[in-house]
Amino acid sequence: MGNRNFLDYIFVTLKGIAMGAADVVPGVSGGTIAFISGIYEELITAINNINLGLLKTWKTAGFKAVWQEINGNFLIALFTGIFISLFSLATLVSWLLENEPVLLWSFFFGLVLASVFFVGKEIKRWNLGIVFSLLLGAAVAFFITTLPPNENIDSLPFLFLSGVLAVCAMILPGISGAFILVLLGSYKTILDAVHGRDIKVIITVGLGAIFGLLSFARLLKWMFTHYKNITLAILTGFILGSLNKIWPWKRILETKVYGDKTVIIDTNTSPFNYDGDPQILYASVTALIGFSLIFILEKTASKK
Repeated sequence: MGNRNFLDYIFVTLKGIAMGAADVVPGVSGGTIAFISGIYEELITAINNINLGLLKTWKTAGFKAVWQEINGNFLIALFTGIFISLFSLATLVSWLLENEPVLLWSFFFGLVLASVFFVGKEIKRWNLGIVFSLLLGAAVAFFITTLPPNENIDSLPFLFLSGVLAVCAMILPGISGAFILVLLGSYKTILDAVHGRDIKVIITVGLGAIFGLLSFARLLKWMFTHYKNITLAILTGFILGSLNKIWPWKRILETKVYGDKTVIIDTNTSPFNYDGDPQILYASVTALIGFSLIFILEKTASKK
């Protein structure tokens, strides 16, 4: 994968920007975007190569060999995109969540729905075990999306665990890291820490994330190597089950206020029972754009 030119890396950065934008929305996973844009296994492999053995490589073969082993240019290009996105698109996405939720969720619903076909298509051999794995993945993801959010928790061991789980969710297509943090009740604590520059909390969550990333990437890499079809089936199921969370029309059941953060417990409803303007036509158009985008992305990825 090393023979990329500068333009190819620009594309990798753009994919990173898309991943970052998805991760800002509680309910959409950057892992899904990585999968659709054809860089998922390369990302898992690159992360998997980050280990203590690199020190030995550095001693014997120098920094350049280390950089090649971890696919350094690829990781830098991708994470540059993710950070650009988190700092610039985050504002836009937050504004849309606030002001045009139905259209934003419709777009992502179309996008994620198309990903189900896209990831499922990679499964080369179907049998009962594969179907069971897919249904199991869907059931687990669906169950997770129905859990009530927790109240604000700020003990450091718990925040470390939050970092571990959120980053695992972030790599998995289907379930989003931000959504896991909302469920665990640490979303607000972490957001406040970032805004208030609370170094202790940021470092704790960061260490959890690094630990989760390195250990979970190993497991995924192993599963892809030995049980590729089953792994793909479970991931397809995850994406399918997560659609429950991003259905555009919601009815609010109750609103909980934790300090200055409001958590809304809602349930899916049909556009015809929706309290506000259901914007059915616009919602259908944005969902269709999201849906088509996957196939356009796939066409450009397969041309490479």
